[in-house]
Amino acid sequence: MRKEVYITDYNCVTPLGFTADANWKALLEGRSGVALHKIIDNQDAFYASMIDSEKLNEEFNRFFAQNTIDFTRLEKMLLLSLRPLVEKHTPSDDTAFILSTTKGNISLLKNQSELPEGVYLSKLAQKTADFFGFTTKPIVVSNACVSGVMAIAVAKNMIQAGKYKDAFIIAGDELSEFVISGFNSFQAIGSGPCKPYDKNRDGINIGEAAAAVYVTSCHSDEGRISQNEKFRFKVLGDSAVNDANHISGPSRTGDGLYASIRNAMTEAKVSSKQIDFISAHGTATLYNDEMEAIAFNRMELQNVPLNSMKGYYGHCLGASGLLESIISMESALHNTLLPSKNFEEMGVTQPLNIITENQSAAVRYLLKTASGFGGCNAAVVLEKC
Repeated sequence: MRKEVYITDYNCVTPLGFTADANWKALLEGRSGVALHKIIDNQDAFYASMIDSEKLNEEFNRFFAQNTIDFTRLEKMLLLSLRPLVEKHTPSDDTAFILSTTKGNISLLKNQSELPEGVYLSKLAQKTADFFGFTTKPIVVSNACVSGVMAIAVAKNMIQAGKYKDAFIIAGDELSEFVISGFNSFQAIGSGPCKPYDKNRDGINIGEAAAAVYVTSCHSDEGRISQNEKFRFKVLGDSAVNDANHISGPSRTGDGLYASIRNAMTEAKVSSKQIDFISAHGTATLYNDEMEAIAFNRMELQNVPLNSMKGYYGHCLGASGLLESIISMESALHNTLLPSKNFEEMGVTQPLNIITENQSAAVRYLLKTASGFGGCNAAVVLEKC
């Protein structure tokens, strides 16, 4: 019999707040982190979701004032997101440490003739793990924008395989000239705040965030589940499928996402009628949103309440999947579904049940999906216990 695997704690650091509670309160009020920011000196300002660096440093110094190690801006975000979890759940020699990121410390490359050590993702993971005293070798999950969702799957599967008893997942990416320039070269950046699934959508907003979750098996006699835990979400099923369509364009028929959702729901033994809520990827690009609508309809999920969090946080790359999973769990705990911000008029050819205002709902089973460059797609099914 396979071990049951649960998420029992989480935290996040975003432009809307430095705790999950602060973020939830801001979202209930409809606040967004997306605003105009001057990121590249010789280019116009972009709509993006950026953490205030002064507030970030203040918060970091509040908790790590005695620290003598130099940390990058991204590393500070990661440490702040993970700190409260490590304080409540002590890592052991059977604990996995998993980092989800797409670009890591890419900003360190600016004006450098040689590769700085900190730019390697493995070094970023090791530095963070060492700071908190993890003894196992860190695992890096870097598969474009599905990384955060895949990290949950990696933790679940490794615990079920007996490799580890529990796991800490951290995910993070920051705004940088490199990322902005890359998406701008695809002409994928929106002219205003992004509008997922809307008729007038014209591209993404880049965002930045860090998020962390604690994952454990159900064997409380092994001391892995805290006696003061406030919730548990069982990780019922997961899948990741590549549609092999194009380096930056998704399959027009949603093949990869459809297969990912189907496999995850099959493992979870949950039918389409049982899914109570979908936290979708929803980047607000023309082809991504259309592909998702097709895939959800192929799975007969078109009537399930659905939102995208990109209107609040922008697209946080390797952090997006984990951050949005956390907000989904907050929604389930509070029995409240959040609207897909900036959505006004249906802009995809297939029907979807887009949430347009805060609404009460009993959520037991939730589906989180993600898609990304290179044709990658991922899905995970969670159950509120």
